[in-house]
Amino acid sequence: MRLRPIDLAREHGLSTQAVRNYEEAGILPPAGRSPSGYRLYAPRHAAALGAFLALAPAHGHATAGAIMRAVNGGEVEEALRLIDGSHAQLADDRRTLEEVEEALRGLTPGGERPPEPVEGVTFIGPLARRLGIRPATLRTWERAGLVVPRRDPRTGYRVYTPADVRDVLLAHQLRRGGYGLERIARVLERVRAAGGAGPLGATLREWRDRLTARGLAMLAGAAALDSYRRSP
Repeated sequence: MRLRPIDLAREHGLSTQAVRNYEEAGILPPAGRSPSGYRLYAPRHAAALGAFLALAPAHGHATAGAIMRAVNGGEVEEALRLIDGSHAQLADDRRTLEEVEEALRGLTPGGERPPEPVEGVTFIGPLARRLGIRPATLRTWERAGLVVPRRDPRTGYRVYTPADVRDVLLAHQLRRGGYGLERIARVLERVRAAGGAGPLGATLREWRDRLTARGLAMLAGAAALDSYRRSP
């Protein structure tokens, strides 16, 4: 069965140029050519396009394209490595959200903070590594007023208490959600004053729904990719 670019394009609401671009990018395997030089696709190309479009919502267009290029190049281990990376990121996002929700439950009315054991403090390097960000990012957040750690009087090092870490986790999650620093500062102020997660309830639910949708998209993408790999 021979398919034209327009046949693949119409099925997915794409332009014929987009289909050609995907082929040139290695997302689709190379097409055959008619005697007059026109591209001729087969059901396998349709399966490849379907797999890519299923992978994109789960992994992002760049990673989905890299996965398809790896599969088309016979580099299955590389494709699996990329897929594993997306699953690990999703798991990390879930843990971060859960930590934020737990941290918010620890807020007390009026913005007061419960006593904190000295052994619970941490420093900028370990905290940055925990979040997978640079220490410079935490210093930027400090200048923006998101969290202001105290200084050790002997060393001058920044010391992050458990409450500071809670605020940093919340700021980190808000940044993932696309919030700007000024807006995050206002949100943190409202949350502390409210003494709980009320002001962020709808936003946190939205993020959780987004994580669930991404997880389901990963299932659909995996099924479509497996079907493509098994296609003749």
